[in-house]
Amino acid sequence: MNITYLLFFLCIVVCTLIITYWAARQSKTTNQFYIAAGSLTGTQNGMAIAGDYISAASFLGIVGTIAINGFDGFLYAIGFLVSYLIVLFYIAEPVHRLGKYSLGDVICARFPSYKMRGMMAVGALIISVLYMIPQLVAAGLLIRLLLNINYSASVLIIGLLMTVYVVFGGMFATSWVQIVKTVLLLSGTFLLALIVLSRFNWSISNLIEQVTVGSPLGDQFSLSGHLFNNPIETVSLHLALILGTAGLPHILIRLFTVGNTVEVRKSLLTASWIIGIFYLIALVLGLGAVALVGFEDLVLLDPSGNLAAPLLAESLGGDFLMAFIAAIAFTTIVAVVAGLVISATTAFSHDIYFHILKKGNTTEKKRVQAARWTAFFIGLLSTLCALGLRNMNVTFLVSLTFIVAASSNLPVLLLTIYWRRFNQTGAITGMACGLTASLLLLLVGPHVMNSDGGWIAREALIPLYNPGIIAIPIGFLGAYLGTVLSRKGHENAVSFHAFYLKAQTGIDSRRDRP
Repeated sequence: MNITYLLFFLCIVVCTLIITYWAARQSKTTNQFYIAAGSLTGTQNGMAIAGDYISAASFLGIVGTIAINGFDGFLYAIGFLVSYLIVLFYIAEPVHRLGKYSLGDVICARFPSYKMRGMMAVGALIISVLYMIPQLVAAGLLIRLLLNINYSASVLIIGLLMTVYVVFGGMFATSWVQIVKTVLLLSGTFLLALIVLSRFNWSISNLIEQVTVGSPLGDQFSLSGHLFNNPIETVSLHLALILGTAGLPHILIRLFTVGNTVEVRKSLLTASWIIGIFYLIALVLGLGAVALVGFEDLVLLDPSGNLAAPLLAESLGGDFLMAFIAAIAFTTIVAVVAGLVISATTAFSHDIYFHILKKGNTTEKKRVQAARWTAFFIGLLSTLCALGLRNMNVTFLVSLTFIVAASSNLPVLLLTIYWRRFNQTGAITGMACGLTASLLLLLVGPHVMNSDGGWIAREALIPLYNPGIIAIPIGFLGAYLGTVLSRKGHENAVSFHAFYLKAQTGIDSRRDRP
């Protein structure tokens, strides 16, 4: 075991546990536990959103994808960044005004029913767990590689940490762990990028020239088509990335942690700047990995390319710099997983336990206890899933998460906020169609059905690795047809005029709130 790596990891763990201890003293009520009592500033929340959004797939995956696949790797970054425009212009402010703790609150502001709330909670749970599993698997592999610790022990360590953060610290601890992660990530990767550029006399052209020499792609490095040969595959992937963010529960519930819509806008603008800067840095690191580590060494040590950033750090600064970058990757995983746990916890304990099972009749103390127990069991479930999938490639679950979010949550959110005729039947059919279509397309796609080593050894029925181009229209179509073909669905709905007024201005003209 490398002592330098171990010391960096211990330092990160101790710092985050100190944050959790501080946060636990402030998480006594549901308002504090779920949304940090809306006390974060726009800048703080923007940093936390960036920390929540830049996952291990973004940090480790994009650097490696750029190094191995050239320009196509950077297309991922573009899709991730552009997605925030959808959230900023169409989703953010109405969600903040209409909701309190969860997406179920937002939809039930117009369609107040247990059925609708339960459907939204189930969707949030599915998306959160699907996203958690690959993060935990990546964490286990990373710690096993760097610290020479058994995979199972590595996953258990991460699972225990994320559970402790959420159970004891709630949204306060989760937010500040994400903020610390963002500071470490930007400072560490920016330092590494500066070292890379200094090796080429601060000339981007010299760096690119060396990349074209060192990569087997040569002059084709800056052209598309190396990752996906099928243009439909590329369009489908980016459709999911751009639209999926607007339906991710763990991102959207962060809109409740600030006090007003001005801070909401500031949050998203801050997050967009941070994410944009990070992806430019990731581009430099991807180029630097090819130029300084070498394409053959990258592929030999890790064919997936996920270790490109740590290997680049090792070549530039030895064990110390590699340990720092690896610790940042570790913090990245922990912060994202903690955000997913709090999202899933809110969906179950607030929507299902409090509203559906208890019908809103329980004490504040019991609600907080239920939230803590929910966080514990969700952390345990995700950890067990990650342990069981140790020998399987589950990285596709990341892109699948975006497809599920874009085909289920997004249609319901957009149509609830902006379509006057939309009704509860349409909302339920839209959610059901989007969830079912995305999961079925996964089962009949090449990730699962593959004659060359897939989970099911036969040719895939749907050849698309990213079937968002099919699933997303099905979600919207299901919501539309459910609305126009149903004769019922308006009984429980509140006045669209009153709802829309509150969504756009925050003014509640109704006498009786749902």
